[in-house]
Amino acid sequence: MSIELSPLIAMVYRQVKRWVGARSRLVSTFLNPLVWIIFLGLGWGSIFSASNIKLPGLPSIPGFSITDMIQKYFNTIFGGVDYLTFMVSGMAAMTVFMGSFISGISVIWDKQFGYLKETLVAPASRKIIIAGRIVGDAIVTSIQGLIIILLGFLLAPGLKPLGVPVALVYLFVSAIAFASLGVIIALKLSSIEGFQMLVNLITMPLMFMSGVFYPFTTMPDWMKLAAQLDPLSYSVHSVRYWLTGADVGLYPMSPANDLLILSILSITLLLLAGLIFEKTTVEE
Repeated sequence: MSIELSPLIAMVYRQVKRWVGARSRLVSTFLNPLVWIIFLGLGWGSIFSASNIKLPGLPSIPGFSITDMIQKYFNTIFGGVDYLTFMVSGMAAMTVFMGSFISGISVIWDKQFGYLKETLVAPASRKIIIAGRIVGDAIVTSIQGLIIILLGFLLAPGLKPLGVPVALVYLFVSAIAFASLGVIIALKLSSIEGFQMLVNLITMPLMFMSGVFYPFTTMPDWMKLAAQLDPLSYSVHSVRYWLTGADVGLYPMSPANDLLILSILSITLLLLAGLIFEKTTVEE
């Protein structure tokens, strides 16, 4: 059993080691979501803060605060939490999504430098090899998501520490699905530029329909339907639920359904990546 799994362990180790050794990739991993959080989260967060709203001319009524009423309305929209907490909790899932999906670019890189050919002719199961690569990338991006969560505690004290371990389970399952999809696309392409263009074309709509930046309830009907078909929506909803307690979702989103859907998607895409890699030839 250990001999059979040794290629998987070796590939996991390789992917993690490559990430740790690539300082530029290490830094950009954290800077990108932090830019979103600082400039978008803090900027929009001030818009949805009743203390920043000035309504001149309103009479003062004893025992009644218009500011408190407005703030309560805002918090209701975001599931009972402030906007910054709402967004930061979603950024962890988005970080895992982007990192996992883009990790497929290393497959094209290995094609160009010949390493992929070595794995193709290696005396080991191709399905195990590609599974090890995907699991390694999933571990890396889950660590990235964890770091974003920990940094989020500095900006959004409304996050719940006890929800972090459970949220990590959802992040890892999501990472398997998105890393598998990235590998599937990369195995069919030979150009890094083409992969990047296709990734941008796919990731941007999925990201903005996932509920990271605004709740599903404020979306138009056609976008709500698209959000229900967006796998990232289930990751964002579940991670936000465990980190904040906010249950802002659409049918059939719930913690149990989210895990079920993400698990089915992960297993399906992982098996599909294995089948495609098994049929890949050295010439490709």
